[in-house]
Amino acid sequence: MKKKLYKSRTDKKLFGVCGGLAEYLGIDATVVRVILVLFCLAGGSGLIPYLVCAAVMPEEP
Repeated sequence: MKKKLYKSRTDKKLFGVCGGLAEYLGIDATVVRVILVLFCLAGGSGLIPYLVCAAVMPEEP
């Protein structure tokens, strides 16, 4: 079965990007969120990719 990357409907704080990415990678969503926050604090380099993913990634069916 092929995995697909979707925004999560159940594990979301803002748009569901971190929850969906965590499901796809098979890790805890908290780890993904902490990594995103670290990238955002390091010059804001995580904010643009997050917003792009929020706009482009489809919702979980």
